[in-house]
Amino acid sequence: MRLSRKGRFAVTAMMNLALNDNHGPKTLTELTHDQGISLSYLEQIFARLRKAGLVSGVRGPGGGYCLARPADDITVAEIITAIDEKVPVRDPAMLATLFHADRSPIHAMWNDLSTQIYDYLNRMTLADSVERYHAELASQRVQTGEQHREKAA
Repeated sequence: MRLSRKGRFAVTAMMNLALNDNHGPKTLTELTHDQGISLSYLEQIFARLRKAGLVSGVRGPGGGYCLARPADDITVAEIITAIDEKVPVRDPAMLATLFHADRSPIHAMWNDLSTQIYDYLNRMTLADSVERYHAELASQRVQTGEQHREKAA
């Protein structure tokens, strides 16, 4: 699996939508400010996400984009695959034809790594990522509170 800059931005944007899912749609302008990337670049990303059925657009005042499915039904691998056209084939029969026996064993190693990355990201949902994000925030708040109490003592 190929992890590109565009794929990382797509995952971040989808996380942003998932984190704000209860607050209604977000505009691309809001997302560009949150992510610090250009509007035209984000439009390209969202065109692919929409085509893959991962986001849906809401027109009119208060419109923008929202998740097309629940966050626990969207995997990180789906997002990256929707964005990056050059994701390697995972079919074992096809891989056998791509990696001939006379090729270096390093090809098999890279293929195994790619498969493991894909499998890991295919098990990770947006809901998992949101949960991890909230847990990290809570942990930071606890640490900050402990540091303030130590300074006060």
